[in-house]
Amino acid sequence: MSLTMPLTAKDDAIEWALTHAMAFKETAYSARHAPFTLTPSLISKEHYQYLTSAVEPLGKLIHYVSEAHAFLVDAIQPITASDPFFSALLKAHQQLHGSATKAPRMPLLIMRSDFMDDRDLGPKLVEFNGIAAGMGPFGQRAHQLHRYLQQQWHQLPMGELVDNHAIEQLSVGIATATFKIKQEFEDSGPARFLMVVQENEDNVFDQHLLELALQQKGIQTLRRTFSELQGQLTTGAKHRLRLEGVGTIDTVYLRAGYQFADYATVDINGNRDYQALMGIRVLLEQHRIALNATLGQQLATSKRIQMLLSSMDELTLTQFGLTLPEASIVKSLLGEMRPVTAESPQLIAEYPIDTWVLKNQGEGGGHCIFGSNILPKLAELEPAQYPVWSLMRRLHPQPRTTPALVIRNGEIQIINDLIPEIGMFSVHCDGLPAVNENADCPSYAGYLIRSKSAMVTEGGVHSGQGVVDSLMLRDQSLKL
Repeated sequence: MSLTMPLTAKDDAIEWALTHAMAFKETAYSARHAPFTLTPSLISKEHYQYLTSAVEPLGKLIHYVSEAHAFLVDAIQPITASDPFFSALLKAHQQLHGSATKAPRMPLLIMRSDFMDDRDLGPKLVEFNGIAAGMGPFGQRAHQLHRYLQQQWHQLPMGELVDNHAIEQLSVGIATATFKIKQEFEDSGPARFLMVVQENEDNVFDQHLLELALQQKGIQTLRRTFSELQGQLTTGAKHRLRLEGVGTIDTVYLRAGYQFADYATVDINGNRDYQALMGIRVLLEQHRIALNATLGQQLATSKRIQMLLSSMDELTLTQFGLTLPEASIVKSLLGEMRPVTAESPQLIAEYPIDTWVLKNQGEGGGHCIFGSNILPKLAELEPAQYPVWSLMRRLHPQPRTTPALVIRNGEIQIINDLIPEIGMFSVHCDGLPAVNENADCPSYAGYLIRSKSAMVTEGGVHSGQGVVDSLMLRDQSLKL
């Protein structure tokens, strides 16, 4: 694409994004478009197929880990003394699974596995995301926008764009679980899906795109915050979940609950309490619903578990339901991670300054420390805090070979070193692939590309400097 793109094409792309709900809510009555690239990132067909096939064993792994309750307790216990949020999560998890009675919920694992393609090591997993459907619809919209620009403005090279049906595939996975619950009870009443959202949510359009797809499948969708659910949930016959004024709920999907603040209530004295709303998490799992994310899934997708899995050999990984070939695929994708110890500063000093990333257990942006900031942070930590943190070998992808145009807040920006992070979606219902049983990759549910400058450390689209992107198959004649 020429760097002298006509302004009319830029404005058309922005209007297309707004028209198709690729936007964030600004006020009760206004929105701004999500930032996006005007040209897709290139990927080889073999690389793309490898990543799509990898989501099946990765999803299988996390399902088994999430149901391995004794393993989760032993793994998470060391971080609870210094991380009150994970202490509360583990306490709730043990409340559910401390006896021989199995929690009646049906685990619905909707996961996004995020990869970067290191220029020396190849594709490596950055992290597991248990709130996986987030931004999936925007991933599809970015693909559709690039197709539109290719056809309408001839502003893209006429290469083959990689199809992305994330909205349809994610909704198929959720619908599969929803109707499985209804069939189990021979329930001919309305199918209902409850999305638990944050207060004052501004990422509503991405969420509504998923809801609209579910509505088209005959599923009623509802939205509530944890506070709005307080005192509104009751138990029906056979552990069915009922919502006051609505009726029986079949599926619950959490878009909130991944940070401690989501559970905070304040009494008349200004004191914060987390127990009441955390109790809703336990209550949900005590009912026969399809649920994402379970407490086990949230613990299983933590950085702590990722670090422990990365240290295992292939044979050890097979304890989590993987065949040896599947374990080999997983092992090849897990990047090097090391626990933080008293010897970590010495380890850091032995390598170039950009070798490691220091991570804690937080979700979303702002939880990673890079370069010269790592040693001062390590010096601040008390030994009891070490288990909360881990060191991950930093990935160094190859940037695009030519400058890229991105649109942010209505303005064109030129980025000379754009690099993509590839998120691959998968859906498992009760441990089984739930998207398309006849497909080569029956749990695969589309992709999300978030691209950023190689100089930027915070690459989230919503919280950082990332932009929504899509994929085009690499051709020797294409240079992007």
